[in-house]
Amino acid sequence: MNILLKAATIYHPESEFHLQQQHIYIENGIIRYIGPEAREADQTIEADGLCVSLGWVDMFAFAGEPGLEHKEDLESVAAAAAAGGFTELVCLPNVQPVVQTKGAVSFIKSKSAHLPVTLHPAAAITIDTEGKDLTEMIDLHRAGAIAFTDGLKPLQGADVLLKALQYVRMFDGLLLNKPEHTRLTNHGQMHEGEASTRLGMKGMPAIAEEVMVTRDLQLLTYTGGRLHFSAISTAAAVDAIRKAKAAGMRVTCDVASYQTCFTDESILPFDTNYKVAPPFRSQADADAIKEGLSDGTIDVLVSAHMPHDTEAKNLEFDLADFGIINLETSFAVANTSLSDVLGTEELVQKLAANPRSILRLPSAGLAVGEQANLTLFNPNQTWTPEVHRTRSKSKNSPFYGHSLKGAVIGIIHKGQVVLN
Repeated sequence: MNILLKAATIYHPESEFHLQQQHIYIENGIIRYIGPEAREADQTIEADGLCVSLGWVDMFAFAGEPGLEHKEDLESVAAAAAAGGFTELVCLPNVQPVVQTKGAVSFIKSKSAHLPVTLHPAAAITIDTEGKDLTEMIDLHRAGAIAFTDGLKPLQGADVLLKALQYVRMFDGLLLNKPEHTRLTNHGQMHEGEASTRLGMKGMPAIAEEVMVTRDLQLLTYTGGRLHFSAISTAAAVDAIRKAKAAGMRVTCDVASYQTCFTDESILPFDTNYKVAPPFRSQADADAIKEGLSDGTIDVLVSAHMPHDTEAKNLEFDLADFGIINLETSFAVANTSLSDVLGTEELVQKLAANPRSILRLPSAGLAVGEQANLTLFNPNQTWTPEVHRTRSKSKNSPFYGHSLKGAVIGIIHKGQVVLN
């Protein structure tokens, strides 16, 4: 099948055509021509404001399968990812059973082989993500686990993290950890501040994240290796990671694309669609996140996609589960809320190039002779998410009915074309 992307603005700093409007001709999944000539094709994709970049990669998403298919399965998470412009996705291990065996890694890789989105399994650091005994990480690495994390369960034991960092150094593997001291956040419902006091809800203090970032960085200094912080949310965490990078430490981090959309003062009280972990924090924290994105301290934007069925969300606030779906809205939410600090070029860098570099994914290029692994988008188009159009099995989103700027047109990957 032959495809022509007509008059597309290219976002790829390594290309000679970066920020230029060119025609791109793709034949049987391979880019065959980039230039001013419009060739005949079986399918022509033409749209006002059409832009193209390397396919976006999400480093933090929950896929549900196996065991929790009522929330999400591999087919539905791939459909939602494609609609959101992601061609590759790191799946958290917190399913049933936990992704901690070679068979579990192979299951995800083989079942997703035919999907238009590549699903990369992240394997658990500890058995059953209980934070005690390490999994067989060398075997899991050889089986195809792209990284190691206990996902939604932050590692609490310093001894366990130290051993894990030493263990993965044998193959220069990557550890991901969500920094949270769970004893400090136990029973917490939202950010600890004036709003939580006013609403009478137990808070989740910023210090719970800050102490874990500091501890993990100290351990990384001792062991060496590579460490990535998932879903940071506080000003102190940004500052600590900034200093660690300046000292030459091999540390990276990401933030949920929705983190600065709201603060603890601006969320709708008791609406469980605003209940996320880490929580929406103070304005000072949001400002620090923006500064960290602007100066490069924060490397990656993630969807933090966490689907839940109605029974898990349609409850009293203190009983509802944490998390929102965000694969389909991730780009638009970031493009809308971060427009004052990130231009389109910088936004694409944090969605495509940086996660590829951190995960050491096989090289991909937007050049003649390369396999087409592309995201098509329009950063200036406005649209409104609607619940009946959601590809995810779950509907827990605070963005329905809100006008967003930045639309995904589709993806081209594995010789497949998926258009919105």
